[in-house]
Amino acid sequence: MTSPPINRLFYGDNLGVLREHFADASVDLIYLDPPFNSNADYNVIFHDHKGGGSAAQILAFEDTWKWTQDAEEALIRLTAAHGPLSELLHLIVGTLRKNDLSAYLVMMAERLVELHRVLKDTGSLYLHCDPTASHYLKMILDVIFGAKNFRNEIIWKRTSSHGNVSRGYGDVTDSILYYAKSKNFTWNQIYRPYSKEYAEKNFGKRDESGRYYATENLRNPSVRPNLRYDYLASNGVTYKPHPNGWAVSLSVMQEYDRKGLLYFPAKQDGRLRLKRYLDVAPGEKIQTLWDDIPPLSSHAAERLGYPTQKPVALLERIIAASSNPGDIVLDPFCGCGTAVVAAQRLGRGWRGIDITHLSVALMTSRLESEFGLRVGADFTVEGTPGDEDAARYLFAQDAFQFQFWIVGLIGAQPYGATAANKKGKKGGDTGIDGLLYFRTPGGERLEKGIVSVKGGKNLNPTMVRDLVGTVTREKAALGVFLTLDAPTRGMRDEAAKAGVYVYGGQSFPRIQLLTVAEVLEGKRPQVPAGALNVSLERKPVKTGEREAARTGQPLLFGAEDGS
Repeated sequence: MTSPPINRLFYGDNLGVLREHFADASVDLIYLDPPFNSNADYNVIFHDHKGGGSAAQILAFEDTWKWTQDAEEALIRLTAAHGPLSELLHLIVGTLRKNDLSAYLVMMAERLVELHRVLKDTGSLYLHCDPTASHYLKMILDVIFGAKNFRNEIIWKRTSSHGNVSRGYGDVTDSILYYAKSKNFTWNQIYRPYSKEYAEKNFGKRDESGRYYATENLRNPSVRPNLRYDYLASNGVTYKPHPNGWAVSLSVMQEYDRKGLLYFPAKQDGRLRLKRYLDVAPGEKIQTLWDDIPPLSSHAAERLGYPTQKPVALLERIIAASSNPGDIVLDPFCGCGTAVVAAQRLGRGWRGIDITHLSVALMTSRLESEFGLRVGADFTVEGTPGDEDAARYLFAQDAFQFQFWIVGLIGAQPYGATAANKKGKKGGDTGIDGLLYFRTPGGERLEKGIVSVKGGKNLNPTMVRDLVGTVTREKAALGVFLTLDAPTRGMRDEAAKAGVYVYGGQSFPRIQLLTVAEVLEGKRPQVPAGALNVSLERKPVKTGEREAARTGQPLLFGAEDGS
């Protein structure tokens, strides 16, 4: 019996997921990039695959917090369970009043308590935020983690612009608050390459082979009588130690000498020094100002169109510094999954939580396209419907999340609610709930399918006729009609009248009717065997192991019957 994959994605409110699925001290590193209470709406941008400027947008999340009964109850729970934190929150709420910001802080505090619980004694937490609430969040973290476990506030230059302000300073940075669970935290020193100016200034010496080097003293910074010894060097000169003693033992000094790493001063009474060669120097230790990781440009290869997306390099630095291979990394607000991707690249296990099916679908697609990972075989997705009853429950709770889920399950691109229109596209976009792009097996054509979702019980042939009209208007190859209940005979008759899509001498229904139960059983739209699904295609970042060309793109369906 094979053990289940350790890597897991969760759909749901992270507070409930943490309490239900995460044991105490079960995670090695936590990175979170929660909404900043900016009162903004954020859309995911899906490009049209044709190189044009048009793009589909869909609401990813509303960054809006309100003081509601939920916030009131959270404050009551914290009052009962966490005395010092409760005192701070009552002070904050009493000062700010019961408004959007105080609601945000109370809701975040309850989650940070849970994150502290699941973190191992050797673990660390990085909270990515901006000046809107960073000072309040730091006070909350000081109470939860202890002020002594605050390690650093990292400043990341998140934009290359100069800030669009006429009176004041340009806002171009984010803060990352770094806390350890205890003094036993994991730490791996991280370096970055020296700047050209630094290298030229500090590595100005050159040996007979042409290698550049710098020198550093061999004096011990502390008084070490046991390291006071005269050293007879390979040049025949005996060197006296500094009164503090040498920085290294005699055996290490002899090893330096054998390797040609000792710098002999011109004067015999000069101080012996150690050579540091530029070509093998690790670089400059990373400080708290991170201005060497550029933001994602609009044309960046890794950009997914997801709002607030961070560069993979940013997460790789954090994960490399504060975890080891095989450790578990958790992102409880994982969005499009950048932390998960970075953890996968660096050989860490991971957990990701998000409250929207849209994000879970994007992450699933990203893991498949970049790493060839498959749900069930390489990682699990939990909290999403696994049977028809669960799908009906999701539809009853939130029709849009149901729509995002089922559209993503067949590998299509969701299309619907936007920040400008929370209830979905109207007018010319009537009837489009998803877009299914596929490249024909020969690669010569990019075809489009229109996806329509109906979760209600009132199904009729007019709905199919409307889809036929949308497919015709959009010049799409086919249409897919997804339903919770079985389509009526009249609907099937209308679908049959719509004709077929022909490729390579083979015919496929132009209008295809699928129930949720059939999709859960593995049935998918019928397209030519070997067609590539590019609905959620993203150009992966080039690495030493991968080429950025169209390698690793998942097959849409391997069989003509959609099985």
